[in-house]
Amino acid sequence: AKYGALSADHVEYATEEDAKALAASGTVATILPGAFYTIRETQAPPIQAFRDHGVPMALATDCNPGSSPLTSLLLTMNMGCTLFRMTPLEALLGVTAHAARALGCTDRGRIVPGHRADLAVWDVETPAELAYRIGFNPLHNRIFGGQL
Repeated sequence: AKYGALSADHVEYATEEDAKALAASGTVATILPGAFYTIRETQAPPIQAFRDHGVPMALATDCNPGSSPLTSLLLTMNMGCTLFRMTPLEALLGVTAHAARALGCTDRGRIVPGHRADLAVWDVETPAELAYRIGFNPLHNRIFGGQL
C-alpha cells in the first residue's frame, strides 16, 4: 500500500491497519485459497476487515508447483466461500472485476460498453451455483477478444 501497488498477495497476516492502508491506496487484496490449503496455513485473511474498509478482494489460484497446484477457477471460488466465508458474489467479483483491477486491466472484468469481451457463459442462475459444486463446470460457451 505504501508504494501504491496494484495488489497485495498472501494477505493472511494482514491487520486492521493494513486493511485501512490498502483501502486508502486502492490496492487490491488478493486472496489465494489454494496456497492456504496446500501449505496448511491456519491464519485466514481478514476478510471482514477488508469488507469493513472497502478493500476490493481478488480471488486467484496462485497456480504454482511449490505451494498451490490449483488450476480450477471454480474450485478457487468454492474455497474462497467455504474456507474464508466470502459470499458467492464476492467470489465472482474476485475472479472478474477485482482480478482485472489487481492486474491493472482497466478495459475488462465487467460487462460494459467499450470493454474487452472475454466471456465465460455458464448455465447457472446465481453466482452461488458457481461456487457450490466441486468438480462440476457448467460452462456453456466461451467468447474471446470481442468488444462490447
